[in-house]
Amino acid sequence: MTKESFEHALAELEAVVAKLEDEGVGLEEALKLFERGVRLAKRCRAQLEGVERRVEQLLAEAAEGEEQKTETFAPEEG
Repeated sequence: MTKESFEHALAELEAVVAKLEDEGVGLEEALKLFERGVRLAKRCRAQLEGVERRVEQLLAEAAEGEEQKTETFAPEEG
């Protein structure tokens, strides 16, 4: 299974929601659409959580780098 991009999954989720809002959708089709929507929402959430973890990691690394720079440029006693 290939991993879809976040943008593609989100666009498909939006299309599913639009179809579900259509009053002409039958019960069976609505159930299938709802199931697909749940899977897409889970995938989007997982991708967003992964990105959030990566951003937090990068910010932590950047903060560590700033601390090291501060220590590097601290005046020496002597």
